[in-house]
Amino acid sequence: MTPPTTTLSKSNNLNRLFSPLPSHTSSFLRYLHEFFAFGIKQALSCLFPAFIFLFLFVSKTISIPFLPRYDFLLLSCLAIQALMYFTKMETRDELLVITLFHLIGICLEIFKVNVGSWSYPEDAYTKVAGVPLYSGFMYASVASYLCQAWRRFDLQFAQWCPKKLANLCGALIYLNFFTNYFIPDMRWWIIALVFAVFWKTKVLFSTTGIHRSMPLTLSFMLIGFFVWLAENIATFLGAWKYAYQHHGWKMVSYGKISSWFLLVIVSIIIVVELKHFKERIEMKK
Repeated sequence: MTPPTTTLSKSNNLNRLFSPLPSHTSSFLRYLHEFFAFGIKQALSCLFPAFIFLFLFVSKTISIPFLPRYDFLLLSCLAIQALMYFTKMETRDELLVITLFHLIGICLEIFKVNVGSWSYPEDAYTKVAGVPLYSGFMYASVASYLCQAWRRFDLQFAQWCPKKLANLCGALIYLNFFTNYFIPDMRWWIIALVFAVFWKTKVLFSTTGIHRSMPLTLSFMLIGFFVWLAENIATFLGAWKYAYQHHGWKMVSYGKISSWFLLVIVSIIIVVELKHFKERIEMKK
């Protein structure tokens, strides 16, 4: 008799997928297996952003009577957030980080919309100062990805810069998102500072039990680039509109890659500092 499939057996199968192949396996197959496992872990880490894209697509193709699109997106994001928490796909600490990013994102959105950087032209009950509350989940999804990737890839950082320098970079980046409308944009000077501060820092990760590393600044650039690609999809699905997209969709400016590069840095610094803070609290207990 064939034994029933159990959660444990599925978990074991997943563990085997993320375990290294025997040493006698050819180098090509080992690298191919590691690459495939890396893609699976990345996909699992992107579940929350993937659901947001699904909701954007559904809300663009289906109209719900008496429920504005932006309100549907907010309810959907709240539902999937609750589902991920209660099914233990996200921990309590991760939920707190995601909530913090939602609030940070809403503050930035309110400012950007009211200075004309982009807009949310559709009506909604849950709009504050022209910004629908679901928009904060765009930032929260980046935090969700970072938290999930941190856990799944067992992320560590070698030669992390002094805390004060990291916090200075984060503060300058976030402030520049606001001040570049009143004083010259300092992003390229800040990017130069980031490279100087994190030049020696490497991110260590494990996909199949084999530890790899890459320069942290390279990971900033890669994540920023893929977020920019996601932004193109989001604007195509009508999540928001830049001024040059009101008469038809156009590809998001390449200059936004640097903006996402900087936002990713802020995100990683916040996550690292929160994790360090939690470690210090636990050590005192």
